[in-house]
Amino acid sequence: MAFLKTTWHHVRRSPYQAFAAIFIMLQTFFVVSIFTFVIFGSDKIINYFESLPQVIAFFKNEAKQESIDALKEQLIDTGKVSKVHFVSKQEALKIYEEKFKDDPLLLEFVTADILPSSLQISTEKIDDLSSISEALQKSSLVKEVVFPKDVITNLTDWTRALRKIGTALIVVLALDAIFIMVIITGIKISQRKEEIEIMRLLGATNWYIRWPFLFEGMMYGVVGAFFGWLFSVGLLWYSLPIITSFLRGIPLSLASPLLLAELLGTELLLAIFLGMFASSLAVLRYLK
Repeated sequence: MAFLKTTWHHVRRSPYQAFAAIFIMLQTFFVVSIFTFVIFGSDKIINYFESLPQVIAFFKNEAKQESIDALKEQLIDTGKVSKVHFVSKQEALKIYEEKFKDDPLLLEFVTADILPSSLQISTEKIDDLSSISEALQKSSLVKEVVFPKDVITNLTDWTRALRKIGTALIVVLALDAIFIMVIITGIKISQRKEEIEIMRLLGATNWYIRWPFLFEGMMYGVVGAFFGWLFSVGLLWYSLPIITSFLRGIPLSLASPLLLAELLGTELLLAIFLGMFASSLAVLRYLK
């Protein structure tokens, strides 16, 4: 308890330095939370696209049902396919009629015979779409393969780029937080040199002198991490309707309370480590 009282006394004596330390920690963990939400949302979007029939193979009129079934089994045997649905000519007609039910002119001369049967394919991983599409294009049964390659490629490239940018930014901010914390703790130690010398003359051990500074660093980390997490959740809650409206048709929702609690717990542990590590560097530098 004596350590905590001394720590609180240190904070009250230099509130502006304490605010600067907390603010840099808040900034760091706000970015950590935001990029966690972005990555989580990107994964949900990718999972959504993976659940849809991303590759559609239209068959030639002369393609036999036995050959189509054999091709379907070959695709399943690759282990890359999560779902394959065969659409017959009659089913294709029903889909066409439903789509253009409000335009009788487009329905008048369309029959099942002129519509091709097809396979609608979803893969386990979005990266497997290209190989499945290429395999279908090589088949003599297939007339045309529809595959939104540009959309899928751009989506995966953006997701990878966000991960790299987020990781780099978090590392830079973490180093910045450590650097500023070391400076602030060093200033605090310098301001209390006479006090520290008196404590040593009275028989205080090095660890008795160091612990309040270490607790102070951990406190800055915890407070900054909590408010960084809180502001990021508030921003997510505020912006989710706008994002959902922009990504119309893609089901996005606020992260579950369990995920938010896990994120907060992880950030608090990381904040304790960063705060203690930065304070330890300053203590080792200035309290020899």
